[in-house]
Amino acid sequence: MTRLLALLCCLGLSTAALRAEDGYRLWLRYDLIQDADLRTAYQQQLGQLHVGTNVDTTREMMAVSLRELRNGLRGLLGIHLAPAAGAPGKGSGLALRRLAAGEIGPEGYRLRQQGNRLELAASDDRGFLYGTFHLLRMLQMGESLRGLDVEEVPAKDIRILNHWDNLDGTVERGYAGFSIFNWHTLPDVLDPRYTDYARACASVGINGSVVTNVNANALIFRDDYLEKAAALADVFRPYGVKIYLTARFSAPMELGGLSTADPLDPEVKEWWAAKAKAIYSRIPDFGGFVVKANSEGQPGPREYGRSHAQGANLLADALAPYGGIVMWRAFVYNSDPEADRAAQAYEEFVPLDGQFRDNVVVQVKNGPIDFQPREPFSPLFGATPETPLLLELQITKEYLGQGTHLVGLAPLFAEVLQADTHQGGAGTTVASTVTGLAGVSNVGTARNWTGHPFGQADWYAFGRLAWEPALDPTAIYDEWAALTYGADEAVRKTISRMLVDSWEICVNYMTPLGLHHLMATGHHYGPGPWVDELSRPEWNPAYYHRADSAGIGFDRTLTGSNAVAQYAPAVREKFADPRTCPPEYLLWFHHLPWDWRMDNGKTLWEELCLRYQAGVEGTEWLAAEWASLEGQVDAERHREVSQYLTIQQREAEWWKNACLAYFQTHSRRPFPEGVEAPPHDVEHYQSLDYPYAPGIRPR
Repeated sequence: MTRLLALLCCLGLSTAALRAEDGYRLWLRYDLIQDADLRTAYQQQLGQLHVGTNVDTTREMMAVSLRELRNGLRGLLGIHLAPAAGAPGKGSGLALRRLAAGEIGPEGYRLRQQGNRLELAASDDRGFLYGTFHLLRMLQMGESLRGLDVEEVPAKDIRILNHWDNLDGTVERGYAGFSIFNWHTLPDVLDPRYTDYARACASVGINGSVVTNVNANALIFRDDYLEKAAALADVFRPYGVKIYLTARFSAPMELGGLSTADPLDPEVKEWWAAKAKAIYSRIPDFGGFVVKANSEGQPGPREYGRSHAQGANLLADALAPYGGIVMWRAFVYNSDPEADRAAQAYEEFVPLDGQFRDNVVVQVKNGPIDFQPREPFSPLFGATPETPLLLELQITKEYLGQGTHLVGLAPLFAEVLQADTHQGGAGTTVASTVTGLAGVSNVGTARNWTGHPFGQADWYAFGRLAWEPALDPTAIYDEWAALTYGADEAVRKTISRMLVDSWEICVNYMTPLGLHHLMATGHHYGPGPWVDELSRPEWNPAYYHRADSAGIGFDRTLTGSNAVAQYAPAVREKFADPRTCPPEYLLWFHHLPWDWRMDNGKTLWEELCLRYQAGVEGTEWLAAEWASLEGQVDAERHREVSQYLTIQQREAEWWKNACLAYFQTHSRRPFPEGVEAPPHDVEHYQSLDYPYAPGIRPR
């Protein structure tokens, strides 16, 4: 074996060639650069390390940065980074310099060529860490360092993953196995995956992790579980990742033995204050709480006649002495057949603007319903000028194929971030109204972390967009493809194009033209537009599409729920008129006749059918694009993605056939030319049953 390794080195091959590509290394694959000229140029530029006298490399995070740098250069360039010899300030190489406070923003860094040297400068340890990953990313992508002058500071302070992971190891809406956090064996067993997870987060600028489900369990606040959480925090800390926990509002009763959880009760206040003190005694840099309250059965302040602001302020006061924050979710809605679920979060939270403590951030989902394949942006964004908001995005694909479909989410994220709310005038984008981003994680115990190999791309894209919301999805996916599958331009461009186009393809075969909430009951796997018998009206797909013999769609204009009135006037006017409403939101805001004429001259029924057909054909295009890369990417991952694409094609046809078979029972119109009729009647699709679909705990 030793002789084989020596031979491989002589041939310029890395030992990575000896192992199968299982995806575990994510986008951090520091394999030897095969272009000898490029590798030599990098070696000459980066062969020595100059450390400024004001840089303390013994600090934990700095030590991590140096280890990453050495490992990266050893893998990519085959060199061992050596301390610079000779007089200070002389010679080529990489120089580290600490900037004065205020010279660059927190967590920011500067990469600049200074004479013969490349200088990495930052004012704090996180800046050095993020700058290190930026430099290594450039090397992986084969970019020139000559004349480099880059300065980056994160646009948002809060860049956080929300794990919907339960203490028993299951993951709600998770499609990549079980939770990576093994609470049973913590704190004694520190799985190396914890470190690898924190490292991956740091590499894309994610600086926080909520490790427990929003449907919270009070047990996490028991002393032994706090010790387990502290062990995770110790692993995450050197990578700049703060740990957060979800707080169950009724914990003082369930864990503390109190008779109430009323936020104005003195004993309740004392309990939370004592609990915060206990947490910070173990985790001094603890980030704070995420809270789901009075939503889908979760306890909250409304049970005591108190507002969401009073509930959030209770926890905020407990955390304030230590610098912690409360992320209070705005995902609330009541079971009211007369109400529009899409309007309820706005109605609940806008009147509370200005009543929250300074360390409360209201966490708002990207759309008014619930992570649908496509939604208009939530009208809450920009509507609470005195209350900071956090944008919540779903990286896991609860409504987008549940982990078996190739669906790139960066275009969805970008569409939301760049949407103009007009709340402060033209140009008031969603991105400009939020203080940070929270992403519902798609990570699990699957060897490749995300189940579908391309699921990694959205973990990566979320981090990059949380750092800089103006980034272009195509550029992000170009990066990910190059880092994950190699720098070959044809491969990179094909993968990037597939990811960018795949979201619209999925929207077409699931919920085109603004349809939403068409999925089956409970597990949300597959189509169920016929469902109309659930106990709560707003859980029924029929509540949302409202298809009948006259037409289809939810009227949210003045003649309907008037939820459109929650938007700023310029947005409201555009959405309220079906002639100016973007077609992607048409049936979100309007109930229109089946023979309504679209701008392209087709009837609404014809356009709906053709969009479903286009979605199915889009999956065929994805499969053909991927097949064209056979032999150009490693066989293991090519085979795995191909298998997933087979599932996606089959399920796209299922969505199209089931939905059109059902909607035709209302439209009574023939399918237009170019649209294949469903092979079965609607009763067949209604009879299908999937009791063990993944993603939610057994009941």
